[in-house]
Amino acid sequence: MIPANFEYHRPGSVDEAVSLLTEHGEDGRVLAGGHSLIPMMKLRLAEPAHLIDLNGVEGLRSIAEVEGAIHIGAMTTQAEIIASDDLAARCPILREAAELIADPQVRACGTIGGNVANGDPGNDMPAVMMALDASFVLRGPGGERSLAAREFYEGPFETARDDDEILTALRIPARGAGQGQAYCKLKRKVGDYAIAAAAVVLTMDGGTCSQAAVALTNLGITPLYAEAASAALTGTAVDAAAIEAAVEAAVAITDPAADLHGPVVYRRRMAGVMTRRAIETARARATGG
Repeated sequence: MIPANFEYHRPGSVDEAVSLLTEHGEDGRVLAGGHSLIPMMKLRLAEPAHLIDLNGVEGLRSIAEVEGAIHIGAMTTQAEIIASDDLAARCPILREAAELIADPQVRACGTIGGNVANGDPGNDMPAVMMALDASFVLRGPGGERSLAAREFYEGPFETARDDDEILTALRIPARGAGQGQAYCKLKRKVGDYAIAAAAVVLTMDGGTCSQAAVALTNLGITPLYAEAASAALTGTAVDAAAIEAAVEAAVAITDPAADLHGPVVYRRRMAGVMTRRAIETARARATGG
């Protein structure tokens, strides 16, 4: 199908983009890589009267350390995430997840900000950001504010971002000693959304897990932070019993939809498989095993 008529804007600064969003309100939509928005426009599921393209905005594409945290500009592409050896050394789960997103052509244009900002429960980076306890930097007419990734998602394609705000950056806490990270994703073929996926970040201290975070992709109407599963690992040796408890807790919060890739019972079972695999991989990486 062909999208409905819209007016195209290409601002040169964040302030100009925010001004356009403020002026046009709900009629304005931000364009980053376009891989989610453009298909929705073609299907007439989204009909913005004003399309605000961020590709001309300077300063939104960067990877840096800011006050001890990893700071990634929202327009940084998945390909740039993959290509950064320094980022892979400091936060390896980002490269691991980015390499599983779509295909090379999409990754060359698709941005990390676009992946987390539109509230699609099938996108990979939201669960990764939840597991990393990341925060999102938003800029609006009232200035800048920061929101935790774990508090950002409210419903399918619904987030805590106001209509006149732009996501400008992501902040990820520095990786501490003894931390292992893993993202495990099941999909039918290259380019597909996950049938089920799990992001896990563990910190091991003297054989005991001092901190754990488990998050899930495409297993509910939003990305899911599995708080009970995370708690089931914390304070344990991440042994078989702890892993089993965490897997059960993670599966318990899932509510996947049946689709052409499988019924609900299959997707819930795969949620457990991916969670177990991610926990075991993160533990091995944390302990050097």
